[in-house]
Amino acid sequence: MRISTRALSGLAISAAATGLLATSVHAGGVELPRTVVWSAYPTGTSGYSQAVALGSVLQNEYGTNLRVIPGRNDISRLSPLRGNRVQFAAGGSEGVYAQEGMLDFSHQGWGPQPLRIVLWNISDGCSFTLATAANAGIDSISDIRGKRVTYVQGAPSLNNATAALLSYGNLTWDDVERVEVSGYMGSIEAVIENRADAVGGSCNSAPFLRIESSPRGLKFATFPHDDEEAVDRVRSRLPWYVPHVATDGPTIDEDDGIEVFTSPYPMLTTMADQEEELVYNMTKAMVEHYEDYKDNAPGAVGWALDRQGLESAFVPYHDGAVRYFKEIGVWTDAAEERRQENLRRQEVLMDAWEEYTAEAPTDEQEFREGWMEYRAKVLRENDMVLIAERW
Repeated sequence: MRISTRALSGLAISAAATGLLATSVHAGGVELPRTVVWSAYPTGTSGYSQAVALGSVLQNEYGTNLRVIPGRNDISRLSPLRGNRVQFAAGGSEGVYAQEGMLDFSHQGWGPQPLRIVLWNISDGCSFTLATAANAGIDSISDIRGKRVTYVQGAPSLNNATAALLSYGNLTWDDVERVEVSGYMGSIEAVIENRADAVGGSCNSAPFLRIESSPRGLKFATFPHDDEEAVDRVRSRLPWYVPHVATDGPTIDEDDGIEVFTSPYPMLTTMADQEEELVYNMTKAMVEHYEDYKDNAPGAVGWALDRQGLESAFVPYHDGAVRYFKEIGVWTDAAEERRQENLRRQEVLMDAWEEYTAEAPTDEQEFREGWMEYRAKVLRENDMVLIAERW
């Protein structure tokens, strides 16, 4: 497998990032440096809180300081990872979009990135679904036709996720009234103020409580899993989304739950050239100390070993993580087959980027449009799922 020159722009971790691979700590068969650095979503988010909870365990068990650097958008979380200023990034779907070289990562200077998964979190809630006003008359996803749905400016990953969920009911953005808002909180306000009827977000998103307590009330759209064609439509657009029963969130019965889709959040990623020993030991520490941090932050239970998508991931697992999974006997032939498919996809995408950029237009808009066309052509030629930017 060829790794692009972008991934080989330095040592796996710079001295500035860790401070100190030389001063590692040994305890219980785990060896970690004195300092480990993650990027994550901003303070107050579940991802950031989970990193802090894990950091407390690492400090107590190994004397390791887990520094968490908040990033407000996809680029600000993955840029320090690519630049070796952090060793890991705890993000979401941006890990897939970076692998694919699309959305914010289709710009000149980015392109497909050789990312690797360490572990991921599938919580009892869900990473993204459609919440509606209870008085909007939306009982099934098909009822959203003609309704007002929020569209967040500058958040293509959120809007793509909404489009994918609309496809469950054979709908597109053309079938709903698009209500443009400036941010996620703007989406919440739009529903409360009766300017919109539906908004996308995680099942246990705290702002949904505001909708629930408003005069309009809250109701989640559901996505029955027995409609296989509808499920396939969603997953053909977002292959890393999986059918899921959510039991955590406002109005959700924790015993019965609701049928939705979910994706990993946080998904802990690193670069392909990251030090194997570091990734192995981070994976081991997180798995073996799961009981010590799972109840210390909202959603942290989702890091459980039995929730890892070893045989269904859309980004390849890192060598260090695979080494640990093999050691404890959970890595299967199917997991390896899937990993090889993912590695091949990354290779195809990075080769395509190098071919395209050799004679690409310099105008930014023309560059991006040309890349997406070339990317689609190459993926079709290799019989690989496309994942379009818009539908």
